[in-house]
Amino acid sequence: MAASLMNCTIARNALTLAVRTSSKTLEALTVGTARLSLPDISITHKQRIHYARHVKPQVSPYQLYQKRGYASDYPPHTVINMPALSPTMTMGNLGQWQKKIGDQISAGDVLVEIETDKAQMDFECQDEGFLAKIFVGGGEKDVPVNKPIAVLVENKSDINSFALFQPEGGDQATSLAPPTGEVTLSKSEPRSTPSEQLKESTPSASPQQQQEVASGPHKVNDRVFASPAAKFIAATKGIPLEKVIGTGPGGRILKSDVESYVPSPTASETPAQKAASSPKTASPALAPGAGYVDIPLSNVRKVIANRLQQSKQSIPHYYETMECQVDEVLKLREKLNSDANGKFKLSINDFVVKAASLALKDVPDVNSAWQDSFIRQFTSADIAVAVATENGLITPIIPAVEAKGLANISNTMKELASRARANKLSPHEYQGGTFTISNLGMYGINHFTAIINPPHAAILAVGSTDKKLISDASSEKGFSVVTVMNVTISADHRVIDGAVSAQWLQRFKSYIENPMTMLL
Repeated sequence: MAASLMNCTIARNALTLAVRTSSKTLEALTVGTARLSLPDISITHKQRIHYARHVKPQVSPYQLYQKRGYASDYPPHTVINMPALSPTMTMGNLGQWQKKIGDQISAGDVLVEIETDKAQMDFECQDEGFLAKIFVGGGEKDVPVNKPIAVLVENKSDINSFALFQPEGGDQATSLAPPTGEVTLSKSEPRSTPSEQLKESTPSASPQQQQEVASGPHKVNDRVFASPAAKFIAATKGIPLEKVIGTGPGGRILKSDVESYVPSPTASETPAQKAASSPKTASPALAPGAGYVDIPLSNVRKVIANRLQQSKQSIPHYYETMECQVDEVLKLREKLNSDANGKFKLSINDFVVKAASLALKDVPDVNSAWQDSFIRQFTSADIAVAVATENGLITPIIPAVEAKGLANISNTMKELASRARANKLSPHEYQGGTFTISNLGMYGINHFTAIINPPHAAILAVGSTDKKLISDASSEKGFSVVTVMNVTISADHRVIDGAVSAQWLQRFKSYIENPMTMLL
């Protein structure tokens, strides 16, 4: 009895030691299980002190808990979870996998495309190894954050060991078909591992049974493996999961499998009964020459729709328009570009962004946001500029514009817009900001009103330039031709009064019509 208690104490101390040890030692120790494959588990107290003093930690407990997996019956591996690519992201859609099982992965390699609640972007792997298994296939929708999506292994030879592996917390409670053999707690008291117990309690499947499993849903010990969304829909509609054919990795049942499930008629059913039992909600195939096509909503489009609908319904918008002459801006732009020697190429929009930032400093009430019980006024002009991409509208942010020169603004905006169209923006580059600019002038739109981008209190809509005749007493003809541009501010009346936004437009107009003042 005393010897048994001593072994338990040693095991507990050795398990505690595992969190402090290097990865190589961790291969011999398993956290959270009773497995300890040390050369001799009956180590002395002096040996334990030696381990604690001389083995340097190389893996933090956080990394061990979050990433590294040293399950008792599997080689060292890393479970990759669905990342939260924005503070508000709770789930996302998986796009196309850029790597396949067996590929070598280096830190920084793009692993898979992920569509978040804000944008579509590439997910770069932060670990090295070989891709051993993919849990969630490309195209899967509404994948929860922190759900395991893949496994990396250190050695390519270990890939086959993970053919039936399921991570902890997933649909499968225990790992299947472990690759390693017997491990004992002590030399005198051998015990069977969970893998051996599984082998002893589970009879080998016959070839006929294996064929049935391959053609049906993924089942182990009469348990069907399906995604949480698939289980919910099946329970709601009364669909038996064991009759649904899974198309996910390893035969896993996905949400789409349940939605497209059509019950098979029994042998006793008549054709009339079969027709009556057909689901009425099944969508028919699109007939030739049909006048419409249903396009599924992307996460980005859903967010745009929800935010703008919320903005129009909850924010009391009002609008003010002012005409600005831009001849001086065009002259200064041409001169600066000709002297730049290719270092930058200014656009009218760069002057608009700069003028807006200086006007925000002059009239800080516009640089604010409604916070229900108070109004937050910002000290820096962080301007979001709307950029059209294939996935929808996104507003990358140029921070502290008032402190930047025109060349800096121009180069920063071009770089942000390029990465926005390539889905390469980080969340902090398009979330936040204090003021928005939407410019449709390049499309020939001379005037429009924009919807406020919450939580901003205002947005400026910029139209195209156009020639206009104006009365000019200094001209012999009595008139002159000028280039004008219409700008319209949409403001939140909870935050900004009409006179305040009018003052802001006057300051903006002054900077645009006298662009040299922006260089002071």
